Amino acid sequence: MLDLLRRLVNEVNQAPDLQQALDTIVLRAKEAVKADVCSVYLTDFEAREHVLKATNGLPKNIVGRIKLPLHRGLVGLVCEREEPVSIANAASHPRYLFSEDSGEQKLHGFLGVPIVQNRRVLGVLVVRQYQPRCFADEEITFLFTLAAQLAGAITNASISGELKASSKRRPLNRMLQGRPGAAGIALAKAVVLYPPANLDAVPDRQVDDSEAQKKAFLDAVSAVENDMRRLKTQVEDSLQQEDRALFDALLLMLGSDSLVSLTLERIQAGNWAAGALRQTVAEHAQVFEQMEDVYLRERASDVRDLGRRILMHLQQQQPSVLDNDTPLVLVSKELSATQLAELPKDKIAAIVCSTGSGYSHVAILARAYGIPAVLGVDDLPVSRLDGQELIVDGYRGRVYVAPQAMVRNEYRRLLQNEQVLSKTLQQQIGQSAETTDGASVSLQLNTGLISDLTPVGISEATGIGLYRTELPFMIRDRFPSEDQQSRNYRKVLQTFAPRPVTIRTLDIGGDKELSYFPIKESNPFLGWRGIRISLDHPEIFLTQVRALLRASEGLDNLSIMLPMITNAAEVDDALQLIWRAHRELADEAYDVIMPRVGIMIEVPAAIYQIKALARRVDFISIGSNDLTQYLLAVDRNNPAVASLYDDLHPALLCALQRIVQGAHEQNVPVSICGEMAGNP
Repeated sequence: MLDLLRRLVNEVNQAPDLQQALDTIVLRAKEAVKADVCSVYLTDFEAREHVLKATNGLPKNIVGRIKLPLHRGLVGLVCEREEPVSIANAASHPRYLFSEDSGEQKLHGFLGVPIVQNRRVLGVLVVRQYQPRCFADEEITFLFTLAAQLAGAITNASISGELKASSKRRPLNRMLQGRPGAAGIALAKAVVLYPPANLDAVPDRQVDDSEAQKKAFLDAVSAVENDMRRLKTQVEDSLQQEDRALFDALLLMLGSDSLVSLTLERIQAGNWAAGALRQTVAEHAQVFEQMEDVYLRERASDVRDLGRRILMHLQQQQPSVLDNDTPLVLVSKELSATQLAELPKDKIAAIVCSTGSGYSHVAILARAYGIPAVLGVDDLPVSRLDGQELIVDGYRGRVYVAPQAMVRNEYRRLLQNEQVLSKTLQQQIGQSAETTDGASVSLQLNTGLISDLTPVGISEATGIGLYRTELPFMIRDRFPSEDQQSRNYRKVLQTFAPRPVTIRTLDIGGDKELSYFPIKESNPFLGWRGIRISLDHPEIFLTQVRALLRASEGLDNLSIMLPMITNAAEVDDALQLIWRAHRELADEAYDVIMPRVGIMIEVPAAIYQIKALARRVDFISIGSNDLTQYLLAVDRNNPAVASLYDDLHPALLCALQRIVQGAHEQNVPVSICGEMAGNP
């Protein structure tokens, strides 16, 4: 059953639109439980009815015509209960609702399971039997599991179908809901950013020059054929003849008329080479996956591998997606802070992503760049959005696809209001940061690249409260040298001197990866990160600390902050290394003073050791984003639980109070960092 379930879900995921997805479901589910009839009803809460959208075993002409009132009949019962309902003889049940047009007069056995997504019933999957039938537990659980897995696929197929239809008929005006990532509004066309050689993420893209796309595709196929022949020659001496035959099989598959000709046909129809390749590979792989023979079924992975190889060569021929005069909305399934840092900011109108939240690093970076962002968009139909006109509302976390004129005009008006507000805020420049009753507030910057600081930020801030050193590490292909780091830190310290600058030591791990220092963990946020890596690799830590101390020579406005502290021993070990670096530089005739050293409170365990920790350091900063994440056990990058992330949760407020009280008893100042610090 598990193998059947996997193949069925994959087949539905490949469906180009909702109707094909539903037709596949009713056919395969009927076969799986050996029922006489299988149907899918989709629930329309606005119209207050369940509409028959697909059936196998009943007349096709009733699809769309049968509409059952909400809260009535057995389908309504399944929707109300949000759990499976199995009845041996449906007509005998008090909730049975007879529909004369349904053609189900002779059906008795009934099993209905709800299709639920994000606490909302999308519809009901029903199987029927002519004879009275008590469905077995394994049949009920199979359909229940199937419905749970298909909810997302149904939603995605529905959106994809609407998008496809909208290009041929009326405007779509579809609104997608996500999470606010960075405030702002943008109206622009979408461009899809997809990772290298990821065939599933490739969007459809209409092109005018089909002949150029055909040539690019055939050149890529030829390049892969050459790669295969070269690989076959390389392994000739180390593999048996029957094992070498694998490469012959791949070459035959690559040279098959169907793989090449079908892709060329799709290019001729207007799709670009990469999109046409994705469709053809998915179609071929699906054929293999439906086969009963295990050996033949495994050939689906070979088809996908060939597709990825062809795509890789195609991508080498393509210009950057942002080679455009007009800024575009960047759409992606998953976008990292590193990827965003590498892209030209003036070419990005906004960001839309299916992962992340307002507290993820890509959101923090987007806010620093002033780019509106909507993250964590459920069921984002990435492959259908390329070239679509979008409105991105970073305030409310909404994305409007192919909006109607009325919506577009309203957002243009809001954009003008935003520009007026921005001018008004410019008039506040130079005023002191204090409350209406005269209490001064120290407002410092949170940044990671000196080149991204605006003149207003530099002139208005009382200093830098957090300079994140990992970004300069992430945009390189090797560890930066001590001299490179020192020059970078010197620019930051000089720019703000004599105002204080707090520089956090390297905080990699979690969702911040270095391509040249891979960390493979099943749970990276609870793994090897922050100070743990620094202490395990003192050579990395000492190089950075030496660079920091050298950069501060003659300026004396440096503070060093240690991330991810869990216990006092970590602070002691880090302080020993900092003192060691200071002594070494003094011996080398550098005139450096020992900087203030503080810690970032992010791990809940540190809250209960706050007095012991405070006695060892000069200051404390509360990392509110990670502390909230760890205290509430909510992954801030996971849109499925983003609604549970609450930086005003009573437990967090109690934790903050305890930190402040414990630190102040030791006369150690406390500052707060992260999104909570920026929330008025």
